[in-house]
Amino acid sequence: MKILLIGASGQLGADLVKALSGHSLLTPPHRSLDLLQPDRVRQVLQSKHPQVVINTAAFHRVDDCESQASTAFQVNAEAVRNLALAAREIEAVLVHYSTDYVFDGAAGRPYLEDDLPRPLNVYGASKLAGEHLVKSVWEKHFLIRTSGLFGRAGSRGKGGNFVETMIRKAAAKESIRVVHDQRLTPTGTRELARATAALIETSHYGLYHVTSKGNCTWYEFAGEIFRLLGVRADLAPTTSDAFAAAARRPAYSVLANHRLEELGMDDLKHWRDVLREYLGDRIRRPGA
Repeated sequence: MKILLIGASGQLGADLVKALSGHSLLTPPHRSLDLLQPDRVRQVLQSKHPQVVINTAAFHRVDDCESQASTAFQVNAEAVRNLALAAREIEAVLVHYSTDYVFDGAAGRPYLEDDLPRPLNVYGASKLAGEHLVKSVWEKHFLIRTSGLFGRAGSRGKGGNFVETMIRKAAAKESIRVVHDQRLTPTGTRELARATAALIETSHYGLYHVTSKGNCTWYEFAGEIFRLLGVRADLAPTTSDAFAAAARRPAYSVLANHRLEELGMDDLKHWRDVLREYLGDRIRRPGA
């Protein structure tokens, strides 16, 4: 299968490259495929003619989205629609990733794919708009909502990931304050990539929740990182109000992999097991 992967150098993209190694994989750099240039996007897809297009690109700096709403909607919605239109022209399946932040957190139980979204911030609203625009123009799509991503490439990527941030702060002997009133499911990008690779082998198009098993608060996540590493960090819980971030976050954004379960494909591991593997790989890496 010929697959065009957008964002191959990113945290998720790097693991998708590995998970899709058995396919003919095209990984154009950003300079040759800027999603904000629809004519160029159409030209590249017409010339490469992939059977599947996987898009990991997004404007995902949640707090920055509040002050840069126009950019957020351009990247997370308008550009995604243009990509879906280009994919439709060559009848390529489109895979696009969305977020748990499309929900407001009021349900108090894991969200199903058909639960009503109600985003609290610009980022969530822009990603939800992208979902609707894909659905409106091209039926052969996999829309994948996920949560709290961490992966090996995040340790060297733009902004890193939560795990690396916690390790860096502990090494610097900083006082670490982490919110204890936002519950989610940390998800390893290796697991998400593996699930994506399995999904594109099917024709069960539509919207999916794909996260690791279990859930925790960000504070509990940080505590487990330090416990597994045997690190004594100056860690204490705080609240979302005290943290005073620009964007509101849902208090509860745990996703249920309901559609994967229906297909008998929900074999993702518990987040603690994924974290343990991640940290083990990290310790074995040169220079870690």
